[in-house]
Amino acid sequence: MINFQYLRTTTAKSALALLVKDKNAKFLAGGTNLIDLMKRGVSAPEKLIDINHVPLKQIEQVGNKIHIGALATNTAVADNKLIKEQLPLLSWALQAGASAQLRNVATVGGNMMQRTRCGYFYDTEMPCNKRVPGTGCGAMEGFNRMHAIFGTSDKCIAVHPSDMCVALVALDAEVIISNSKAERKISFKDFHRLPGDTPQLDNNLKADEMIIRLEIPMNNLAKNSYYLKVRDRASYAFALVSVAAGLEIKDNKIYNISLAMGGVAHKPWRLTAAENFLKGKEATTENFEQAAKLAMVNAKGFGENNFKLKLAPNSIIEALNFAKSKA
Repeated sequence: MINFQYLRTTTAKSALALLVKDKNAKFLAGGTNLIDLMKRGVSAPEKLIDINHVPLKQIEQVGNKIHIGALATNTAVADNKLIKEQLPLLSWALQAGASAQLRNVATVGGNMMQRTRCGYFYDTEMPCNKRVPGTGCGAMEGFNRMHAIFGTSDKCIAVHPSDMCVALVALDAEVIISNSKAERKISFKDFHRLPGDTPQLDNNLKADEMIIRLEIPMNNLAKNSYYLKVRDRASYAFALVSVAAGLEIKDNKIYNISLAMGGVAHKPWRLTAAENFLKGKEATTENFEQAAKLAMVNAKGFGENNFKLKLAPNSIIEALNFAKSKA
């Protein structure tokens, strides 16, 4: 780890002012991912701007939306009464991530900004287009059991590691972002990027911007929601495949549905085709099976992760059946 300058600020305005002065500066909140990257030599910021005292920790209902500040901790959000009652899918996804100790310090904004856990990305002796563009993708012909089956490119097959983000894309969240002059809003489904020819870019946050808050619309999915995480061990493991499922059922017919997957792409993967198929249909296993088949169109394995081609649709069916069973 290189020597770095440490600064502390108490307002978003001053944080942004410090950020634009140095292109090698990074914001520091919980630090649960950034510090690991610095220790491994993957990231080497010359300046850390501690933003923990910026007042962005609110969790509140504003009109027909729930606002969550970027510095609210994962534990605070997961345990919040409003979230558990109105957005249980988000609470369950957060509880499925990391360990209790990490959730106590990890923040919502940091969770969104975390980088892939691909072993080739973390090993500075190995080729990785995400870490050093143009060096190649070691995972393509290497150990790729944890890697993507959707939205890949010949430059990168890494997956996004977050559980929280899978729930947020299913819940149609919006991200409020600010620079030194103004705020802008972006749909959560458009916040993260597919690798394409620029796998080093994880998201669409600009270099002079910071995340201010999330805005999540109220919905009628709470009663029939479920977050399924399939992993190698019961705790502190990243998903092989995860599914966020929310249903609004009336007379056994699906009036509304939100469906997303994790562990399968460079970004949280919304299952739009499956959603469109299920809307207006009966909530039956047979229909869930057909939806799962539609969800797998264009899926591609790379050898060691071929098992996901079967695990993913089975997980979709299981998550939907669990969500339905709560009726």
